[in-house]
Amino acid sequence: MTPRRSLLSLSVGCALALGLVAPVAAQNAHEAPSLAQRVGRGELPPLAQRIGSQPEVITPLERVGTYGGRLRFGLRGSSDHNHILRVVGPQGLVRWDQQYTRIVPNVARSFEVSDDARVFTFHLRQGMRWSDGTPFTADDVLFNMEDVVLAGALAPTPPRYRAGGQNVRVEKLDAHTVRFTFAEPYGDFLAELASPLGQHPVLYAKHYCSQFLPKYNPNVADLVRAANAADWQNLFMARCGDIEIPSRWGNPERPTLDPWVVREPYVGGATRVVMVRNPYFWQVDTAGNQLPYIDELFAPIAQDVQSLVLEAIAGRIDFQIRHLDAPSNRPVLAQNRDRGGYRFVEASSVGGTNMVINLNLTHRDPEWRRLFNTRDFRVALSLGMDRKAVIETALLGEGEPWQNGPFENHPNFHRRLATQYLDYNQAEANRLLDGLGLRRGPDGIRLLPSGKPLRFKVDVIPTLQPEQVDMLQLISQQWRRIGVAMDVNPLERTFFYQRTSEGNEHDAAVWGGQASWVPGEIPQQIVPVHHDSRWGIPWVQWYRSGGAQGEEPPASVRERMRLYDQARATVDPDARRALMIRVADIAAEEFEVFSVSKALPTYGIVSTGLGNVPQAMPSSWYYPTPAPTLPQAWFWATPQRGR
Repeated sequence: MTPRRSLLSLSVGCALALGLVAPVAAQNAHEAPSLAQRVGRGELPPLAQRIGSQPEVITPLERVGTYGGRLRFGLRGSSDHNHILRVVGPQGLVRWDQQYTRIVPNVARSFEVSDDARVFTFHLRQGMRWSDGTPFTADDVLFNMEDVVLAGALAPTPPRYRAGGQNVRVEKLDAHTVRFTFAEPYGDFLAELASPLGQHPVLYAKHYCSQFLPKYNPNVADLVRAANAADWQNLFMARCGDIEIPSRWGNPERPTLDPWVVREPYVGGATRVVMVRNPYFWQVDTAGNQLPYIDELFAPIAQDVQSLVLEAIAGRIDFQIRHLDAPSNRPVLAQNRDRGGYRFVEASSVGGTNMVINLNLTHRDPEWRRLFNTRDFRVALSLGMDRKAVIETALLGEGEPWQNGPFENHPNFHRRLATQYLDYNQAEANRLLDGLGLRRGPDGIRLLPSGKPLRFKVDVIPTLQPEQVDMLQLISQQWRRIGVAMDVNPLERTFFYQRTSEGNEHDAAVWGGQASWVPGEIPQQIVPVHHDSRWGIPWVQWYRSGGAQGEEPPASVRERMRLYDQARATVDPDARRALMIRVADIAAEEFEVFSVSKALPTYGIVSTGLGNVPQAMPSSWYYPTPAPTLPQAWFWATPQRGR
């Protein structure tokens, strides 16, 4: 992330540029033919009234596009909501630029940060509107923050809106200006807002979603009964959704700030999701054309990854990285590029691993908890993995043994954390397990002190990264040689989250572990502060609730939480890096999690007729791929492919 001085300079520069360019763009704006027809019929106001006087002017990657067509991508099952989010994009106050190097204005036309990084002022776009035509103003931001995020009635206040043990204070300075003030410096705040989870300040339209809150609707109980909902909280989530749940895309009536709005929703029993252009979207290109260029997003729902591969090679998918990027899919996708009419697009990580293994250090069973918290046991499991064999077989030879953290060329690279205990050493693994008194039973499987076999499950989502199942099956065979029985436990994504991130019912779980520890990216594999920290979910709950819930973690974890909070507050990038390295020092010593291979570049597909799509893009949830490349500026250079 750029230093604070650069961010301040950027905000001023953008404010000046938009002040000169945007009115010209608004006055000379052009729109999609279908919208022009609606204007002619009196169904919509003129474009200048829809986009306001300060739309954001986007410079297309290759050239100004043309209107029309359909963008097709595939969803997998009923819990692939974040795939929609990645394509439509989290339209927050700010966003990452396409290179993932700096924060730029988004819904906010500009921002200022105080010298002590405690006060953040955002200037909204005058004349901007929700997708139903209602004006978007500072009142919407206050509603989102005061009545939803900070009220705590729907969910605990996320840590990103707290500093110094206190919630952020949000003020309306005028109809288009809001101020966020923290009790202590918070250098990471802009980066937190640029991540997908930072969209809450502008997620909900007050004029629509307030009807589901008792504060605004004394008759909300009538709505609850009519909808057969459990309570008003459940009704709110069903109608207005949240950032990471399917119902966000399940209500066509909900106003949004997105480039496309839901026409056919993502609900149980659906076979596809269809989204159409938002006539009030607030971005234009350099020629004054309102975005998006593409008329419609069309996302059929498949039941397995193989179905998506077949759709791709048949030419019925126009863009897809998610689900198709498994190494095992690459040969067949490469062989069928001409038939499918697509090229490869690269998505590269800056660090981390494609699969991290989390033993549950807060296991409900005291015997398993004691064993999993024994460092020598974790080291033995790491040494008992033949990573090169796993890479050669499950990853088709593409990979490099790796534990955790950023790559060698990154400023945050931590050699010990990334490279310790990578060698396959079955003799040393057996020696460590013998030293723990874990004797072998008649079948060769070691026994716990209680006499029960040392057999546990590793939970995995087979549809998210299919190669993880193959990797685990090979690791299971390797661990059996050292007397450890591991069963692979495939779960549907919703059940996986319920069992691991909510219920703490798992023995162990795997997840993608891409990591660079830059601002805005949660380092969940070195400090448990996020629901993906499945090695210590009650510790996460303790941290997020300020000690009111969950379980107090051990001293080494508490120290990392303290250092992480300091890093989030720090403005100077060198000082922040030093704090994160101290967190990594402790994590390396404790060695709570372990992995298999580097998160090497993955490859998806993009139609050869689709313009303004980069050849390569960063791969990260916090980016989130591909949203900052601005799919709303993609267009059909060969329209017949997208119609």
